[in-house]
Amino acid sequence: MLVLITYDVNTETDSGKRRLRKVAKQCVNYGTRVQNSVFECILDNAQCLQLKAVLSDMIDEKVDSIRFYYLGNNHKTKVEHIGVDRGKDIEAPIFF
Repeated sequence: MLVLITYDVNTETDSGKRRLRKVAKQCVNYGTRVQNSVFECILDNAQCLQLKAVLSDMIDEKVDSIRFYYLGNNHKTKVEHIGVDRGKDIEAPIFF
């Protein structure tokens, strides 16, 4: 399923800046950055639960937030893009 993950991490302190880097690095492991704090991730249920647990342990819930949007398997009809294409087809094969 396609899960859109957005986050807002308070960076007014050094610890907040560290949390922001950790959250971003973890999201890169699971998906594609489509905007500064927005990732598109193709996940199964187990991966989704694991990522949610890891991210929730990283943030300070008093000042940070993470949102998960579950767009499902039929996501191609639910996503529209206008403007500069900063991403790539997240379901396309990756060649090195």
